[in-house]
Amino acid sequence: MNATTKRKARILLVDDDPGLLRLLTLRLRAENYEVEAKESGAAALTAASRFRPDLVITDLRMDQMDGLGLLKELQSRWPGLRVIILTAHGTIPDAVHATQSGAFGFLTKPVDKEQLLEQVQKALKISGFTHSDEEWRAEIITRSTLMEEKLTQAYRVAATETAVLITGENGTGKGLFARAIHKASTRRDHPFVIVDCTLDDEAQMEVELFGNGSRAGGLQTAASGTLLLAEISALPLRLQARLAAALQNCPDQPAEGNVRIIATAQQDLQALMTSGAFREDLYYRLNGVHIEIPPLSRRREDIPLLVSHFLAQLARETGNRRIYAPEAVELLATADWPGNIRQLHSLVRQNVALAQTPIINAELAQQSLGGSPSRLSSFDEARDEFMRSYLAQILQITGGNVSQAARLAKRNRTDFYKLLARHQLTPDEFKGR
Repeated sequence: MNATTKRKARILLVDDDPGLLRLLTLRLRAENYEVEAKESGAAALTAASRFRPDLVITDLRMDQMDGLGLLKELQSRWPGLRVIILTAHGTIPDAVHATQSGAFGFLTKPVDKEQLLEQVQKALKISGFTHSDEEWRAEIITRSTLMEEKLTQAYRVAATETAVLITGENGTGKGLFARAIHKASTRRDHPFVIVDCTLDDEAQMEVELFGNGSRAGGLQTAASGTLLLAEISALPLRLQARLAAALQNCPDQPAEGNVRIIATAQQDLQALMTSGAFREDLYYRLNGVHIEIPPLSRRREDIPLLVSHFLAQLARETGNRRIYAPEAVELLATADWPGNIRQLHSLVRQNVALAQTPIINAELAQQSLGGSPSRLSSFDEARDEFMRSYLAQILQITGGNVSQAARLAKRNRTDFYKLLARHQLTPDEFKGR
């Protein structure tokens, strides 16, 4: 996708009538919309985190979670998301109530094509989609709710001039987040300059950052743009002092020459500050907003998505089209990834190069992981980890309301309480969140 390409508007359809879903999907796709259809409110909530719709069209009357319940959940998680309610003639008063509760509008069944398209166009126009462009985050591949929270934080801070500190383990994508913030900001058409603070030569490091008589440094070349200080913890103390002084000279700007500063760090800067290895004044200048990128072990639902992305990327580069066998994907999804996304990318690249057939089997994936089963969680452990995460997410969505959470999970209250006890989860912990 180039800088001027606008993606299609995404519409999420929710109805327990498969026939109506197919009809509306065909109508909307014919108008060049990207459509995803789900038959329940719970499935729609899960899809929304991955699909990131610009508009939701949902039936009012559905089992488990009705349209009004879905509306409330969507509003709490994505406040600006527009929702259109579908209703039968006998439930129009309920649909009116839904619009009073925040729905954009409602359509009566059978749905008139022209009215549908008119409502959709109005909702997208009011939502500002015609001016939106997700190019800013295109390099970050995720369906993780946790990552979506970090991306929301990144998008909000991009609209400000605040300095940003991005922390996280090696290989989690801190540099991609920094670039995404730059692309989402008003500085997007100005330089994005990276200075690697891990250079061994201190004199060269000083030139890279501050320049000299014959060469401009990062602070100068990033004028009106963004300067990324990669792995700022490695910057020598003497240069830390000089950088802190440069930032102090322009208190209303992130750095001299109207440069926005973003710094990344793998190490704990507060611990380094306590030990005297990092300057306190510089830390507080850089830590305007802190974004911590989760490791891959906390977003395992992204592993199959990332694997597919890397395979497609390599197919374009090499012409070798490969897929993983299901048991190989399961192996990767439960493996340890100390090197995070960078390690996963490297492994996929290696597997594609070594595979002798179009299908990459589990044996080859295991060899690339080191051939040690101890690196993997057992199936039962992985299942329990997923179950606990799933239950915690439902409790968080419902604010600790067990009855509502049990309905979302399609379990009775007694069974749901047993699941909570087994996984040592207490509903009170989620109330008021």
